[in-house]
Amino acid sequence: MHTFSHIDDQGKARMVDVGNKPIQQRSASAEGFIKLRSETLQLVAENKLKKGDVLTVAEIAGVQAAKQTSSLIPLCHPLQITKAVVTTQLINEEKQTGVLVRASVHCNGQTGVEMEALTAVSLALLTIYDMCKAVDKNMVIENIHLTAKKKETPCS
Repeated sequence: MHTFSHIDDQGKARMVDVGNKPIQQRSASAEGFIKLRSETLQLVAENKLKKGDVLTVAEIAGVQAAKQTSSLIPLCHPLQITKAVVTTQLINEEKQTGVLVRASVHCNGQTGVEMEALTAVSLALLTIYDMCKAVDKNMVIENIHLTAKKKETPCS
């Protein structure tokens, strides 16, 4: 039977002690999508929204969010992130219209960066929502998920 690492013997939430774990090179990637009307997508593509350059602001917001994850999620460890990349891609297909957001986060540490990658994607998507809400009342944020995670012992 699996147990949650963030629960102590009395069933109380706690921060996991990672002090005895080795420092490893860790990375994680995540992605998510926001559905937009095709007219909204066109405004984003042409940079014609009143709040400015939606995609660049969303990418920067995602990087900032990755760096602030431990302040937002109570039991996350503060990490020394070595790299955070957030990208946006306009999708204009028959079945799907909107923005795909991807994030990749790296660190050398004793715990992984999955939450940082997921937080980066989430905040980038919320930023797009905020910047487009005046022109699109039917946006949907969906399918935020981890796409990869890796850890390896660094070369000395």
